Amino acid sequence: MSAAQGRGEIGALLARHGHRPNKRLGQHFLADPNLVARIVTAAEVGPGDLVVEVGSGTGTLTRALAGTGAEVIGFEIDRHLEPVLAEALAGVPADIRFADATPAAVAAAVGQRDAVLVANLPYATGTTLLLDVLQRVPRVVRMVVMVQREVADRLAAPWGSRTYGLPSVVASLRSTVTPLFRVAPTVFVPPPAVESALVELRRIESHPLVASAERLAAVAFAGRRKMLRRSLAGFLDDPEAVLRAAGIDPTARPEAIAPEQFLALAEAAAG
Repeated sequence: MSAAQGRGEIGALLARHGHRPNKRLGQHFLADPNLVARIVTAAEVGPGDLVVEVGSGTGTLTRALAGTGAEVIGFEIDRHLEPVLAEALAGVPADIRFADATPAAVAAAVGQRDAVLVANLPYATGTTLLLDVLQRVPRVVRMVVMVQREVADRLAAPWGSRTYGLPSVVASLRSTVTPLFRVAPTVFVPPPAVESALVELRRIESHPLVASAERLAAVAFAGRRKMLRRSLAGFLDDPEAVLRAAGIDPTARPEAIAPEQFLALAEAAAG
């Protein structure tokens, strides 16, 4: 079997094991060896590195990552893919865990080692997982992930833009976000209905009050069309005074507030 699987190889592999892509789990398997090579290059991993892959699928990216000499721990929630991966990864030194890649599971897998998370994330749950790992698993120091293009746009969105929101704030406060390239639907089996994009998040040292800033941003964006003094009224005792202390116009709406201003707001709220 070749180092990376093409469309025909994936179709034959799935057919041999009677597996059909699970729509509920958002299964769209990578079927372009050139794309797999580009992802591995972007991951910048090699011997001595620890890689966590979320969604091992048919094993094509898993095998390519292991081929760099990196130690690979793969999470796959669909146990129906167990025989598929057993065939595809025969002789490949990868630790495949048939479990949900929760932040707790990822943290337990990496232990006290720094790790790079590489994944072709399901559209339905990818954003939540990515942000949860960013917030709760500090040992994951980089992420190179395939997501829906709109998600990549939101992660990298500048404040004041139409796509700026809570994911933008969390990503900006905890990492440097670099959109890498867009990916057409045709490179997946089956092809999704939307474009994808590969994006890198490189962790930065975060402010001590980053979690408080994120909670304030979450409350603010939950009332996106409201002025901040109104959306924060049930969260802060005197939102107008706190906003003014942070140098923020109480009549502003959340999309007009830069991530650093949410940190200033957290500092003002802390007194």
